[in-house]
Amino acid sequence: MPNIHSSINFALVNIPVTINPIIRNNDTSFNQLHKKCNQRINYIKYCPKCKIKIKEADIVKGYEYETDKYIIFDKDELRKLKPEQEKEIEIISFIPLKDIDPIYFEKSYDINAEGKGKAYYLFCEALKKTKLVALAKTVIGSKFYYCILRFNNQNIILTTLYFEEEINEIKDNNDYKINEKELNLAIELVESLKGKFEPNKYKDEYQEKIKEAIENKIEGKTIKVSKKSNKKQISDLMEALEKSLKKK
Repeated sequence: MPNIHSSINFALVNIPVTINPIIRNNDTSFNQLHKKCNQRINYIKYCPKCKIKIKEADIVKGYEYETDKYIIFDKDELRKLKPEQEKEIEIISFIPLKDIDPIYFEKSYDINAEGKGKAYYLFCEALKKTKLVALAKTVIGSKFYYCILRFNNQNIILTTLYFEEEINEIKDNNDYKINEKELNLAIELVESLKGKFEPNKYKDEYQEKIKEAIENKIEGKTIKVSKKSNKKQISDLMEALEKSLKKK
């Protein structure tokens, strides 16, 4: 989904931009094959009532409001329901980033200047100086989103947000009594493991194993099972904390 043309709108300011996805899927893709002959499987759209294969032109969208009862929407009806600001990023307000729990962050996009871009870089500088992010709403593809725009190095990043009803956070109401000595040991252990976020060092170990296995299979080698380290679990919290600190 490259180069979506859009614009950032706030007050009477209009900034033409392009939207590009930042994240790419790193997973190794496998095809489903017939075990007997190793041929790829075809997916056929089939109506069990009429007992026939269905063409794309004969498919409509339906909402099941009761068991096996549907109301039908055609493409024109769904098109009429699309939000008006389909090609705009409409800013609602400016807020501190710390006010947003990261649990709401969904997907990020690069927002780049289109054309001469003076207004874009002025907007970047305003976000940088105020240390605020812009809360906005927009449509990407066919889905409506609330999102934030934040300054990152030299450009703007758009991050879509989950809606509150999409967050299934379980609240823990248990009232635990924490021993002060246990807490001090836990804090000491946390401090001893303090570090920096260095994403260039974090590799997808599982995907690396998959790719290595693919190369080995191509060369006719067998896949070896990696040995798992057996860590002794300690049930006593104080003992576990003290031993963890000694090991560290």
